[in-house]
Amino acid sequence: MKHIHRQEKQQFKKLFKQEYIDDFEDRFDILEVFLQTEKHLTSSELIKLLEENGYNFEPDFIRDTLKLMVRFGFAKKNRFNNGPVRYEHMHLGQHHDHMICTKCRKIVEFSEDRLEDLQVQIAAAHGFHMLQHKMEIYGICSECLKNRIQIMPLVMARPGERLIIKDITGGTGARMRLLSMGLRLKDEIEIVTNPKQGQIVVAVDLKRFVLGRGLAQKIMVQPAERK
Repeated sequence: MKHIHRQEKQQFKKLFKQEYIDDFEDRFDILEVFLQTEKHLTSSELIKLLEENGYNFEPDFIRDTLKLMVRFGFAKKNRFNNGPVRYEHMHLGQHHDHMICTKCRKIVEFSEDRLEDLQVQIAAAHGFHMLQHKMEIYGICSECLKNRIQIMPLVMARPGERLIIKDITGGTGARMRLLSMGLRLKDEIEIVTNPKQGQIVVAVDLKRFVLGRGLAQKIMVQPAERK
């Protein structure tokens, strides 16, 4: 990796001087700090990291440098799960995909040659010449799974999770309301949407059900076993 970063710095010097980019030395310092971390940084996180390394650049200057780094192919922009824009290294000739934990927001990079080959084959089978692609897998990482509450209110569930209805609190009224909708104990449900505010949509046997957050708070669920 050190060899790759050394090569990136050499190309950065050549291209930025060739294109007469102003304040080159300061922009080079920003690149060096950016290359020190393997994290996917927001512009605000990079600003903080530069301050921790003793630099005092204007935030707008740092953001402008990030834009130039993206323009010349030294950095890549990503937005995971409608979150903030994040920047990562863009090394020529290398490709990786991402797994994102929807609970702790950890981002894991991975590469798999078999998967890459299969995607090319699938594209070719459809008469499609693939130029580029990205894969994002959303789930719950091993650490969050280990610490996850086994029985929890439905309102805490994440989109994509498959869960079993274990109990319904809130008395007979809540139970009767769910029964009238077609939801019962031991039903396996899939979380379709669960915004921070507003109604939750779940599915059972390809049928959608819309639940208010108050009712979802009374439905106790646990993870379904993987089939």
